[in-house]
Amino acid sequence: MIEAINLTKRYDDGRLALDAINLSVEPGEIYCLLGANGAGKSTAISIFLSFLEPSSGRALINGIDVANDPLEAKKHVSFVPEDLTVYGQLSARQNIEFFARLAGKRGVKKEECYNVLRQVGLQDRSFEQAVSSFTKGMRQKLGLAIAMMRDTNAVFMDEPTSGLDPKDGTDFMDLVNELRERGKAILIATRDMFRVKDIADRIGILKEGRKIIERTRSELRHENLEALYLSYMGGYREDRSAGIAE
Repeated sequence: MIEAINLTKRYDDGRLALDAINLSVEPGEIYCLLGANGAGKSTAISIFLSFLEPSSGRALINGIDVANDPLEAKKHVSFVPEDLTVYGQLSARQNIEFFARLAGKRGVKKEECYNVLRQVGLQDRSFEQAVSSFTKGMRQKLGLAIAMMRDTNAVFMDEPTSGLDPKDGTDFMDLVNELRERGKAILIATRDMFRVKDIADRIGILKEGRKIIERTRSELRHENLEALYLSYMGGYREDRSAGIAE
């Protein structure tokens, strides 16, 4: 459903932001890109969303090459950013209706909006409340509600738990898990390794634009993710027996 093939991005100033990364995310799977600021996580997401063009390689969504047919690819995509851009003067329900219309969904009923807002854990009293009064946690839940209303097969998230308190962060990840159970392919760019290890089916660690290691959930049962991350952030080595750069 989501696939990067030798995906590379070099900016005009010569900086290499992504260096031939390969990854795939299947339906019903959460893949987390973990790395420090500037590692290339947001660049990868931006290419999949057609915000940036790759220098080489391919980004595929549902088999569609994003660079060749961005409009068709976007039909299959929902996005939850770190800082949700919504209309503060509108209510939560009005924002959902607006973004649903942008996605081509017509005739969305008020009760449909209310149902999806309840699913993400917002209280009924907030449904007609101006979003400008929402907390960060409430805004992130609204962003997830907008994504759920689009009901696409591929979901991208960029630092979705940044700035959330522990309870809101946990609640948000519980909702992400529900999306996985619905068969969505979910790619999350994050620095939040503590929540990642509880929810990810696979984790790829990026450093300076390179994917230096990938681990599955089952593999991480026998490894300490924090220690693994810190060891690789200190420098990677060539593991010739495995045939990969680590």
